[in-house]
Amino acid sequence: MTRIVAGTVGGRALTVPPSGTRPTSERVREAMFSRLEHLGVVDGARVLDLFAGSGALGLEAASRGAAEVLLVDAARQAADIARRNAADLGLDRVVRVLAEPAERTAARIAADGGPGDGYDLVLIDPPYDLDPDVLNRVLADLAVPGVLAPDAVVVLEQARRGAPFVWPDALVELSAKRYGDTVVHYAERRQAEEGPTET
Repeated sequence: MTRIVAGTVGGRALTVPPSGTRPTSERVREAMFSRLEHLGVVDGARVLDLFAGSGALGLEAASRGAAEVLLVDAARQAADIARRNAADLGLDRVVRVLAEPAERTAARIAADGGPGDGYDLVLIDPPYDLDPDVLNRVLADLAVPGVLAPDAVVVLEQARRGAPFVWPDALVELSAKRYGDTVVHYAERRQAEEGPTET
């Protein structure tokens, strides 16, 4: 059974699609959000959860105080279940669900210049067999100015033997943590180097 780990609805169960998704384990989610809360990027955050499946990651963020969460999954069944999970948990006031490919959403957000001050936290848990070119396009779109807030963090979960990917120049990896066969990568926006000051 998949449950929310902590926060206002900690311990509540989630419905997961019968096939086609691979919910992040509670152990990995607990470690991931402990790190994110230490970085100060959850409470009050604007969150984008790509390849959301049941919505476990984004709903965990909402339970822990995120202000706005967008769950995106191409599978209609997964999106419907994520929407139902949000409603059942009473989190539908801050959670929206979009049933479309993550790469299409990322491209549109990049073309629009991002939402307001940008996303504070992006969670990416793609299928293990996702074409790496698709993942690299998604990462490149996230790096477009305006998509991410200045102190944003991007989290990418993949199999230990997952296809290689490339962080765009605008993102720098903070660390990568392995949990069994899962590796979680953390990256942040690269801060612009200050030019020389005139005297």
